[in-house]
Amino acid sequence: MFTISNRNKFIAVGCDTKAQIWAKREHDNSTYFTGCMAYCEKADALHLNGSCSGVGCCQVSIPSGLKNLTMSVVSYHNHTRVWDFNPCSYAFVVDENKFNFSDKSFGELAHKESLPMALDWAIGNEPCNVSEHKPDYACKQNSICYNPENRSGYLCKCKDGYNGNPYHPDGCEDIDECKDSSLHNCISERNCINTPGTYKCFCTKGFNGDGKKDRKGCMRNQANVIKISIVIGLCVLVVIVGSSWLFFINKKRKLLNMKKKFFKQNGGLLLQQELHEQRVSTESVKIFTAEALKNATKNYDESQIIGKGGFGTVYKGILKNGTEVAIKKSKVVDQSQIKQFINEVIILTQINHRNVVKLLGCCLETEVPLLVYECVSNGTLSEHIHCEDKASSISWGIRLRIATESAQVLSYLHSAASIPIIHRDVKPTNILLDDNYTAKVSDFGASRLVPMDQTQLSTMVQGTLGYLDPEYLCTAQLTEKSDVYSFGVVLVELLTGKTAYSFEGPEEERNLVNHFVLWLKNDRLFEILDDKVAKEGAVKQIKEVAKLAKKCLNVKGEERPSMKEVAQVLEDVRRLRCDHPWAEVAVNLEETEFLLEET
Repeated sequence: MFTISNRNKFIAVGCDTKAQIWAKREHDNSTYFTGCMAYCEKADALHLNGSCSGVGCCQVSIPSGLKNLTMSVVSYHNHTRVWDFNPCSYAFVVDENKFNFSDKSFGELAHKESLPMALDWAIGNEPCNVSEHKPDYACKQNSICYNPENRSGYLCKCKDGYNGNPYHPDGCEDIDECKDSSLHNCISERNCINTPGTYKCFCTKGFNGDGKKDRKGCMRNQANVIKISIVIGLCVLVVIVGSSWLFFINKKRKLLNMKKKFFKQNGGLLLQQELHEQRVSTESVKIFTAEALKNATKNYDESQIIGKGGFGTVYKGILKNGTEVAIKKSKVVDQSQIKQFINEVIILTQINHRNVVKLLGCCLETEVPLLVYECVSNGTLSEHIHCEDKASSISWGIRLRIATESAQVLSYLHSAASIPIIHRDVKPTNILLDDNYTAKVSDFGASRLVPMDQTQLSTMVQGTLGYLDPEYLCTAQLTEKSDVYSFGVVLVELLTGKTAYSFEGPEEERNLVNHFVLWLKNDRLFEILDDKVAKEGAVKQIKEVAKLAKKCLNVKGEERPSMKEVAQVLEDVRRLRCDHPWAEVAVNLEETEFLLEET
């Protein structure tokens, strides 16, 4: 008796197609029903990737033991929408290994009259316990009968230890397992005796045991075995210990040489020389070992990552003394800039400003230098003004204080530090906050680790989209006024709660700076403000900060204020005694006209 095999699949092909199949289950005569739908547009039909998953083609698996198949295939819209490239639908049962769907199938199936289908078979329609007592019972010598799944009748197979044709009059033949090591578990062929349907393992004279590989095997006299084992064990131990000692010594030497190479390559000797010549305390510029930072970050586990940027990855670490630190692992280092990097490390470690993330030291034993900073645990300003679950904690007063503190830091770096330092990447994600919402500016000067020679200055502008100084974009020449422009963007974010650049919303609102300047020009400042700023901020303070942001965002760098002037204005704004913002219900043209005086 033949039935449909489960190696087949029911497949429908078409772009406007629903196909169904009915059949009878052979073992209980119950009805089986299933189907699928396929749909596609013309564009889909021309670029199908060969997957039969609903676009132009659908398929379902069918169980074994089916008979009396009935299929139907219909079109939703009588092919009217797809007539020019798919006027027909097809449904068929086919061996799953004999049909692969592609965009060519629409044309090829039109010329197919048949497709291969796999069938299962069984003898008769009665099970083994009934058939084995009948004279026409088909299972011969050394074979056994079994009932196939989901269908009537029976099949035969050779018993374990036999092979051949179970239906042949001579039946199945015994397998000599001893001749094939994969078929027996004896320690060797000479320790194996073939028996009907199986085999036996034994030990030759002078040995004892069961002769099996995974059990006792065959062993000589116990005393000889002990002696031989001791000698072999000692030899193996000497070889292992000697090899291990040589391996670890060689590995340690290679690691030490590699650390020395990286230390020298990354300017370690130069750093030591500069520290000695400038009489800088080694306590202020701590040189960490690679092993100490590896342990602090749990071997740079992904769970320790607290930030990623264009220059590298920042990991949280805990030093041996319990101090929490942030460890910055750069992506690449320009060897021509090593001296500049070393000088900068010394300068940054000597910066003593309460609103600067302190650089504690560095590690020069790795392929790229690692910078170790103090850990600031309350997240970034970006998180607090852009994430809904944190934005409620940042009041207008706190925003104004954060802006003032950040401006004072940049002013300090530009003018008060022994050597002027341009931050290069001023943005809310580089302004960290402690538990008291005190601003801590981070990542300044780190861009010096990236190749910045004259050729690259003219071809590779670095920074973050939305914060880049337009003058820097045109000239590739970075100045202190570039930081001023970026800080202006930060002020606008503090006022509006919006991100510097968004890929969502209308085209004209995606660039925050353009959007802000346009609304300011149209006397609509208070329509773009963040709700918390509008409710809490004093009108006079908001206007002054908006006016300052506009000045910082001047296209020409020379028309922007210095960071010292910006910090002073913000300090003055904080001192203003202003009424509640809603004391002035209407904001007329006279009240906002001064914001536009430089447009």
